[in-house]
Amino acid sequence: MDNSAQQIHEGKTNVTPQKGNDVRLYVDLDICSGSLCKECVIKCSYLYHRQNQGNNGITSIRELATYFLVCRRCEEPHCVAACPREALEQQKDKNKLLIRHNMRCVSCKSCSHACPYGTIYPESVPFLIHACDFCLDRRNEKDEPLCIKTCPYSAVKLVKADSELDKNTFLAGDNLIVHSIHWDRDKA
Repeated sequence: MDNSAQQIHEGKTNVTPQKGNDVRLYVDLDICSGSLCKECVIKCSYLYHRQNQGNNGITSIRELATYFLVCRRCEEPHCVAACPREALEQQKDKNKLLIRHNMRCVSCKSCSHACPYGTIYPESVPFLIHACDFCLDRRNEKDEPLCIKTCPYSAVKLVKADSELDKNTFLAGDNLIVHSIHWDRDKA
């Protein structure tokens, strides 16, 4: 697993990302996890993803984006307490960001059922480890990543990180920009 993908799965995501002049992967979570896209058909060029196993990096992106933006970051997280394998962790030092330890997770979906707000989607708790490396070492100016080419709903694209972000569009870590109409603790 390369460094960027490994950082997601070890909870090393930057919780205070900054704009920059780099190009980042943009995902419209409302399309990708919403009612429009019933089943993900995106293909992935990540070396360890085998297309016939249905393994693609967008699954880890959806999970990261959900934990980063949609999760309500409860004071006493029922999802963490419900996990029989201690696979879900709320990082107190990272603004209560959730991470799932994939090697511990047995995909029982107890966390999803325990969440009183329904923000941990059962389909984003897979048994297999999914990782996205954001195609950082495989991008070039002529060819966009395979996930962008194969998304039938245009939910994935590359966007300059120094551009003006639309309403409900947020930086999530150092490699991702996410659009989502999400819950805001300050406005609740």
